[in-house]
Amino acid sequence: MTEQHDHAYHGPAGHSHGGHAHGGHAHGPGHVHAPASFGRAFAIGIGLNVGFVVLEAAYGVLGNSVALLADAGHNLSDVLGLVVAWVATVLAKRSPSARYTYGMKGSSILASLFNAVFLLVAVGAIGWEAIQRFGEPAPVAGKTVMVVAAVGILVNGITAWLFASGAKGDINIRGAFLHMAADAAVSAGVVLAGLVILYTGWTWLDPAVSLGIVAVIVWSTWGLLRDSLAMSLAAVPPGIDPAAVRAHLGSLPGVAAIHDLHIWPMSTTDVALTAHLVVPGGAPGDAFLMRAAQEMHERFGIGHATFQVETSEAACTLAPDHVV
Repeated sequence: MTEQHDHAYHGPAGHSHGGHAHGGHAHGPGHVHAPASFGRAFAIGIGLNVGFVVLEAAYGVLGNSVALLADAGHNLSDVLGLVVAWVATVLAKRSPSARYTYGMKGSSILASLFNAVFLLVAVGAIGWEAIQRFGEPAPVAGKTVMVVAAVGILVNGITAWLFASGAKGDINIRGAFLHMAADAAVSAGVVLAGLVILYTGWTWLDPAVSLGIVAVIVWSTWGLLRDSLAMSLAAVPPGIDPAAVRAHLGSLPGVAAIHDLHIWPMSTTDVALTAHLVVPGGAPGDAFLMRAAQEMHERFGIGHATFQVETSEAACTLAPDHVV
């Protein structure tokens, strides 16, 4: 389904321009808002993980396993992360208002950033506990660790699968997927550690696995932190080459120069663009603007493009690239 917004001409305002034209935005068939169909996945994932956290924490205490307790703490943080991500997807669907002109789409970016930071803080506590356990090793119920961790592989694997289809199109969904997939891998490691402890009595392996859990979480979370932080600072999304966007706009018929080009994420799935196009021959018609907006969507995934057409670059105070 294609949604197109009317483009209107406006007279000079603010600073001197020969003519203004604002292009709306267009959403084509390839522009999918991933969070729209993940409400059930969030509900199932949260339910499964809450049940598993209770089970894992209980047997971690009974089995005297810091690895199980560490993983239970991490899974609890994942539950919170899933709740935050779910709330963000709901808020992102709210209609724009006079105060929030983009609605609350940006909440998905904040959720991704929160999840990344929260996870990194949580693993600090896990790592500290594991290091202390090296100095004071304690007997571990290896068989209990194996059985509970095996349940974790199933729970986390199913939850990760629920989010797999949206992992590429939405960093918010990707965060949920990565956490669950990493947890499944970690649980597999805990099963292996429990097996070795059962046959060798190497209790030091329990805190060693805990530190391995920390390493896996940090590794899987770093990219999420980097991308969500960049998005919160309105950086150009990593999948878009701003030089290619500029080159394409410069190749449009009649366009002599481009300035004040900005590309930023409105949410984890929506991208906006504004640009001043210098067209010495005069302001083009609506067809030109509609086509330019559609090409931004089809070529670069930019669904909300706004163009201001000017007849002279010298008349615009925003012409130098260093001016914002």
